[in-house]
Amino acid sequence: MTHRISALVPSALAETLFALRRDLHRHPELAFAERRTADVLERALSAIPRVTVRRVSETGLVGRVPGRSADAPVVAIRGDIDALPITEETGVPWASETPGVMHACGHDVHATWAVGAAHLLAANPAAGAVAVLLQPAEEVGRGAAAMIAAGALDGVSAIFSGHVDLRFPVGTVVATAGPMAGSTDEFVIELVGTGGHAARPHEARDPIVAAAHVITALQTIVSRRVPPGEPAVVTVGTVQAGTASNVIPARALLTGTLRAVHPETRAILHEAVVATAEATARAHGVAARVSVHPGTPPIVNPERASTWAQDAVRALFGAEALVKLPEPNLGGEDFAVYLEHLPGCFVRIGAQPPDGRAVPAHTSVFLPDERAILVGAAVLAETARRASQALTQR
Repeated sequence: MTHRISALVPSALAETLFALRRDLHRHPELAFAERRTADVLERALSAIPRVTVRRVSETGLVGRVPGRSADAPVVAIRGDIDALPITEETGVPWASETPGVMHACGHDVHATWAVGAAHLLAANPAAGAVAVLLQPAEEVGRGAAAMIAAGALDGVSAIFSGHVDLRFPVGTVVATAGPMAGSTDEFVIELVGTGGHAARPHEARDPIVAAAHVITALQTIVSRRVPPGEPAVVTVGTVQAGTASNVIPARALLTGTLRAVHPETRAILHEAVVATAEATARAHGVAARVSVHPGTPPIVNPERASTWAQDAVRALFGAEALVKLPEPNLGGEDFAVYLEHLPGCFVRIGAQPPDGRAVPAHTSVFLPDERAILVGAAVLAETARRASQALTQR
């Protein structure tokens, strides 16, 4: 596999990409504050012959790699660029120099392989032009919408992107049709009772006891309202109540997340959270004020666009490089917003470190194998070529 990767990406380009990734990793920036990141990436794209670049949404970029025909359909590839508010503990020489901020989800890799794909497409163009979107603010779920509002998808017929996955070895790719990420809705439940002395609970309406029963009741939604085998999650992430051990407070606050991959299930979760919280609270003599806030939709890869990505992987690395998720992924990804507007495919690129440890994303020691940059660049470039050719022949 190492030999195949080396044959696809020239060594000089590989070193350039590794240096770019390490620079981005050393200087991470949070959502919509990626100013230095955008400057560095703009210079990297502008250095590629015939590639033009424009800034959008303040810290976003749209590069354009010319195709063989100006009349052929345009396709896009997307890399995200923002980091997370986490203190890095990887110990690598290029670790974050920004206190409390690090690339703990691989966006430094994603941005770099998008630049790498632009290099490969400039050297071996697709039938039509390829737009290279470098998107801010994926971690807060608002960057894709901002890019679309700025016109980044104007004239684009299909879009492709990917994410590092440390569960899979370098050189393997998940490019299946169907669900690839979950919706990311949030809920807030405020339980309002009456406060009192902890020694005389009968004089109060205790929202903490009600909160405990609400939390338990919410866990029956997936097990009793959602069909077995249908991916869904209801998680309470925060519980806030009380100020002293001998005081029953008047208020408790719960917040959490809802995840699903199909619209019908998503609707069940929304309705059931409200109904369950209100009924359980009422049974304990307190009031429930419940709100559900829609987040990003699920990613569901369409069949035809997934075929283009699968064919690209087979051509580059062989059929054995295509792997499947071991279980449904209910993590969120705002690439789903693009798929509401046009077809595309979201892939997962193996980036397991040489020691084989599958460190979870969003942790202080998250560190993908940087050879995944070369795989991602090659896969996205070849997928863009195949999509462009197929759309030209339509």
